[in-house]
Amino acid sequence: MDVLTQLIQIAQPQAELDLRCQMSGTYEIPHTVSSKGTAPFHLVLAGECLIETEQGILKAQAGDFVIFPRGAAHSIRSVTTSNLFHSAYRDDSGILPMNRIGNGVVEADLLCGHFKYEHEASKLLFQSLPDQLHISLLNDESNIPLQAIVDWTRQEANQGFPGALAIVTALCQSLLTIALRRFGENAHSPMNTLAVVVDPRLSVSVQALLKYPEKNWTIDTLGQISAMSRASYARHFKETTGLTVFEFITQVRMSVACHLLSKTDSQVSAVALEVGYQSEAAFGKAFKKHTGILPGQYRRTKSSFH
Repeated sequence: MDVLTQLIQIAQPQAELDLRCQMSGTYEIPHTVSSKGTAPFHLVLAGECLIETEQGILKAQAGDFVIFPRGAAHSIRSVTTSNLFHSAYRDDSGILPMNRIGNGVVEADLLCGHFKYEHEASKLLFQSLPDQLHISLLNDESNIPLQAIVDWTRQEANQGFPGALAIVTALCQSLLTIALRRFGENAHSPMNTLAVVVDPRLSVSVQALLKYPEKNWTIDTLGQISAMSRASYARHFKETTGLTVFEFITQVRMSVACHLLSKTDSQVSAVALEVGYQSEAAFGKAFKKHTGILPGQYRRTKSSFH
C-alpha cells in the first residue's frame, strides 16, 4: 500500500456536500472561519469567479478545486462588479440546496462542501498544506481523466438520478486525494511532509514505518530500507520534510494512536503496544506531550466506536 493511501486511511477525512451555487451579475458571498477540523472546499463546475482571502485574490475557473485546510475565512466574488447587487433565492428541489444569484446566463457554477477530519490523526496530511490549496484539474491534455471527473460531477449534480449525491460526494473525496498528491509533488514547498509520498528514496521506508509503527525504528534501520547511509538518510529526510526522523516517527505513532483510540475499542495498553510503547505510562506521557491530553481523555472526547 502506498504512503498517501496509508495516511488517508489513518486520517479518514470525510467529504460532506453543503450546497450548489449558481451566480450571475454582481455578488459577494462571505465565508467565516470554520471550526477546527473542518476544511471548506469549492469546485468550479463551470464559469469563473474570484476567491478572496487575507493573502489576496484568486481567479478560479472551470475545473479549479480550492480547499481551505484550516478553515480560513474567504469570500466568493464576481469577476466584474457594479453598484447593482442581484437578488438571491434558494431552490431545494435538486440533490443539494441551490443558491441562485441573479438571472440569465450562469457565470459561475460552484459545488461547495467541506471535509471533516480529526486534527491530531490528520496532522501528517494537513500540517504542511497552505491556508488555501488550489489545484487546476483542466489545465493540460494530461488531465483528461480529471476532466472526466469534473464532467461526471457536473452531470450527476444536474440530473439528480438516484444515488447522485453519494456519487458526487465520492468524487469530491477522490479530488482531495488528487490535491494531496499534487501538493506532495511540489518540490518547491518548504516543510512539505507529504513530499515522502513521491520521494523514491524515502517512500519505501515510510511505507514500512506506517505499516509497522510498533517496531523499534531507528535512523539506521530506516536508512537501510532506503539503501542510504544513516547520515545521508537523516539529512535528506530533514531537507525534504522539515522534520527530523524521530519527529516524524512520533507523529506517525501518535496519528495511528488517535485513529485507534477513536475508531476501535482496544484497551489503551493495547494501543500503546501497537504504536511502539512497551508501557502504558510511557505512551500516556508521550501522547499528552503531543496532544495536550491523556489517551483516555482523548477517547472520551473523540470516540465514534459503539
